Amino acid sequence: MILLMIGISAVLLIGIGCIHVYWAFGGKLGGNNVLPQGKTRGRQPVFAPGKMATLVVAFLVFSSALLLILQGGLFPVVQPNFIIKWGCWTCIAVFGLRVVGDLKYFGLFKKEWDSQFSYYDTYLFTPLCIWFCFIFYAAIQMK
Repeated sequence: MILLMIGISAVLLIGIGCIHVYWAFGGKLGGNNVLPQGKTRGRQPVFAPGKMATLVVAFLVFSSALLLILQGGLFPVVQPNFIIKWGCWTCIAVFGLRVVGDLKYFGLFKKEWDSQFSYYDTYLFTPLCIWFCFIFYAAIQMK
């Protein structure tokens, strides 16, 4: 069962990476819902990541999917080792920091609650990051 959950989580991460690549090359679908919006800025995004930053995020998400696949034993040619396990712990830390958030616009302790982004952050992005923390931990405990 845990292998199935690891596989589904890896597919989710790959899908998230593909969405970032789509956005980096000019895609607009869903883009209004994924950037924090501030009251003081007239509901405009708080920041606007460039093409390179979005591609870096895509690369990191693809890398985390690969780490999960390798640590979970879904690609048996490569055995989990110290570096892969360390990478999984790093993913737990990064997703965990995303869960806590910046204490203003995103995460569990955000202060801005009345934007479209805030809705998606509360019901999709933050729970997904909690899930990724759990699944990376579960993969580490397997091996």
